[in-house]
Amino acid sequence: MNGRRLVRLSVEVLVAGAILALVVGQVTGTPMLLGYVESGSMAPTMEKGDGFIAVPAAISGGVDNGDVVTFRAEELQGGGLTTHRVVGESDRGYITRGDANPFTDQDGAEPPVKDAQIVAQALQVNGNVVVIPHLGTAVVSIQEVFTSVQHRLAAITGMRSFLGGQGIAYLLLGLSIAFYIVDLLLEDSAKDRTRSRERDDGIDENLILAAVALVVVVSATVAMTVPAGTQSFGVVSAEFESERPTVIPSGETSTIDYRVPNSGVVPTHVYIEPASEGVSVAETHHFVPGRGKAMTTITLEAPPETGYYRRFIAEHRYLGFLPEPVIQTLYSVHPWLPIIGINGLLAGVIFILGKGFLQGSRVRLRSRSRSHHRGMFRHVYDIVTGRD
Repeated sequence: MNGRRLVRLSVEVLVAGAILALVVGQVTGTPMLLGYVESGSMAPTMEKGDGFIAVPAAISGGVDNGDVVTFRAEELQGGGLTTHRVVGESDRGYITRGDANPFTDQDGAEPPVKDAQIVAQALQVNGNVVVIPHLGTAVVSIQEVFTSVQHRLAAITGMRSFLGGQGIAYLLLGLSIAFYIVDLLLEDSAKDRTRSRERDDGIDENLILAAVALVVVVSATVAMTVPAGTQSFGVVSAEFESERPTVIPSGETSTIDYRVPNSGVVPTHVYIEPASEGVSVAETHHFVPGRGKAMTTITLEAPPETGYYRRFIAEHRYLGFLPEPVIQTLYSVHPWLPIIGINGLLAGVIFILGKGFLQGSRVRLRSRSRSHHRGMFRHVYDIVTGRD
């Protein structure tokens, strides 16, 4: 492969990876390295559709005044991910405001933002947000297409598994199969395979394995992050007793049942931890079999002062590909480490099996005159099966 071809391939991979990270970030509710703004509320810092580098809250450190954060809003635009600047702090949380807005979010209906709601910070250099112009524009269109197809498939088949992150994985697999079938149908009947090219011309097998490993790792990450995240409970500290478990007499506690489902086929380790004051969990670790569920009890505490309060728990999920002691050890160091370990294991298995299967094969680059005869999927198939 010549240098120009390698540079072009690298650019294409980077662009595809950026779009994939943005789409997956929207599905999981947590920006994955890249994020974007969907309105003009952060102008002139970021215009509608501009992107930014999202540093996950787990590694970004503390939040200070002036930081631009992405948080799970409760009231703004009906709730969901919002990217605004922190302009102050109170006893109940952070005060946020869009740069283009004349008033803070808390001047409206949005409660102060808790640490448990913040999922990422926008990378800043010398106090200025690193902006990637128009990065989110293409992703919005792609996301709309994927969402429309997912809902249509779910409606036709009656299967909710086509929705969300799992549905995207199914959709990508289906598209790959469809493209391969089209390649088979359109394959030229000519059998002449003679061509002149250099022996080392082609794409190295490591690039093929890296692409396969990337798809598997992204799918596994989606499966572990989509059902997880932060759950909130609204607690009313009242002067009276109530049958509702979240309306609690001042200074007292109430317990509620918390269901831990696993809609996938792979057994999953689930860790549930308090993410705010005034909440505790009876059992923090659960091993949930495929298509199974578990139950635990959550205790909510009402402060002595009457009013409305929010309580949070954090749920972390890990596919059961590693032994429980290993996951527990990694989790005790940092909640992200089990995900890294599981993804590393999956990628390693793919590379080991792929190396033995491909046995040094390279994906040959064909001449421009023959590019219409064989599609990419058919070409890769021939290489893998030794027919090329």
